[in-house]
Amino acid sequence: MNRRELLFLLSTLGGLGPKALAQVLENPARLYDLPPYGDATLLYFSDLHAQAFPHYYMEPPNLIAPKPLMGRPGYLTGEAILRAYGVGRGTPLAYLLSYLDFVELAKAFGPVGGMAHLTALIRQQRAQVEAEGGKALVLDGGDTWTNSGLSLLTQGEAIVDWQNLTQVDHMVSHWEWTLGRQRVEELFKRFKGEHLSYNVVDELFGDPLYPAYRIHPLGRYALAVVGATYPYVKVSHPEEFTEGLSFALDERRLQEAVDQARAEGADAVVLLSHNGLQLDAALAERVKGIDLILSGHTHDLTPSPWRVGKTWIVAGSTAGKALMRVDLKLFRGGIANLRLRILPVLAQHLPRASDVEAFLEKALAPYRQNLFEPLAVSESLLYKRDTLYSTWDELVGRAVKALYPEVELVFSPGVRWGTTVLPGQAITRDHLYTYLGFTYPELYLFWLRGEQIRNILEDIASNVFTPDPFYQQGGDVSRAYGIRYVLDPDAPTGQRIREIEVGGKPLDPNRRYLAASYGGRLQRVGEAKAGYEPRPIYQVVEEYLKAEGRVKVLAQPNVRVMGRNYRVPEVGS
Repeated sequence: MNRRELLFLLSTLGGLGPKALAQVLENPARLYDLPPYGDATLLYFSDLHAQAFPHYYMEPPNLIAPKPLMGRPGYLTGEAILRAYGVGRGTPLAYLLSYLDFVELAKAFGPVGGMAHLTALIRQQRAQVEAEGGKALVLDGGDTWTNSGLSLLTQGEAIVDWQNLTQVDHMVSHWEWTLGRQRVEELFKRFKGEHLSYNVVDELFGDPLYPAYRIHPLGRYALAVVGATYPYVKVSHPEEFTEGLSFALDERRLQEAVDQARAEGADAVVLLSHNGLQLDAALAERVKGIDLILSGHTHDLTPSPWRVGKTWIVAGSTAGKALMRVDLKLFRGGIANLRLRILPVLAQHLPRASDVEAFLEKALAPYRQNLFEPLAVSESLLYKRDTLYSTWDELVGRAVKALYPEVELVFSPGVRWGTTVLPGQAITRDHLYTYLGFTYPELYLFWLRGEQIRNILEDIASNVFTPDPFYQQGGDVSRAYGIRYVLDPDAPTGQRIREIEVGGKPLDPNRRYLAASYGGRLQRVGEAKAGYEPRPIYQVVEEYLKAEGRVKVLAQPNVRVMGRNYRVPEVGS
């Protein structure tokens, strides 16, 4: 990290005087030495997706918003997000926030995240706060246990053990439930912190199954942390994982939890949420008495708090890229003020927790050779996150078509997780598990009529581009390889998809097409291909990669977007 980069990173962490500045430039570790502030400190991360080791993660080139939501936090990317927060291009914070210059910045700043580094940073911050007589809470915003090789191979156990070593105080949940109800309940018993949720209830009787909140005394004041589970678990995942449970969004129940916490002595209320940024903003306007929302699920990062009504909102990034430190100054009615600092987890510039490192080595030992075996070399940038398209999804489409040439279109789920592979980097099984490590990974082949394909695309667009956050129930748009179409996100429901082509020919509404999909329930809409036995998608892609040896996937989106400036990363071409 050069002097210019250090200076900018310093500016993102809070102003220091000339003497302190000189000391920081001699020792970059001092960038994380923050002066005490307020009455409580929250150390918050979200959407780790079980990323145990340093890796690369590029932010999306496009976050297409419904017109009424354009320009809001959560829909800013590229130059727009840098302008909105006053971030200089080519700086460490730009590396965390934007896809711009990603390959160059990745080479300059190195990989992000890693559990040993994140734990070391959490411990350093907590010790710093406690040395000043304060109290720090470590809060996990959910989507922590799943979607990596280590998670998949240990059924989440290694990740829970890491949480315990890190001393996480509270967590909420979403993808955790794809391990299955029985396994999740086993792991909650193993977890030494506390899972909070106002909205996980018994489906039959409506009885809450977990504490809705916990109150923490803080000297003169008390702070309540309320937990919110992702409310659409049963929509986004097969129902068999969560039989007997309901996760429904319930404003009345949430309001009751907030009111009860205050009645029991809480001066301030923090909602630890996995609702997503837009839904949290809508709840901030409708639920009274929430002072701060720590927002997860949508993988957003807010360099400064977003004020909605009387509520602050802070979003906690993803993949272990950053630790959010939120210092709170309290009064009897709530939060008087707060200080937010993004603490980048730049693995090359942070120490590692030796006990976590030793734990990971032991947990990894049976799988190391298998997980990190090179399968092929990527000659281009492989990224996942984008509203409509990614080179990772195109690679998977190629793999399916290569092994099953009779398939005409391949649907990939619009999940937000998955790490990035740089040009020239080897692709390993761990990369595949990080992107394709579903607990329901089967690739299905099935027949769909043209009219069904159109309706599927319209339903997806309706979900993603509705301006009402209460009806945004999924991730990004599901990808469809082998198909081209025009998207008008501002058109009325049912009229957003136009000019559909399959295999270069206009979609025939009456013709049957052979489709493939994985990581969802789309196959239930069609007619299964006779004689085909589903197999895990990561095995399909592995077979393809080994056969190819080297792969090159240039960004060539198959969707034309009306009324928006759609971008691709300026690399690999």
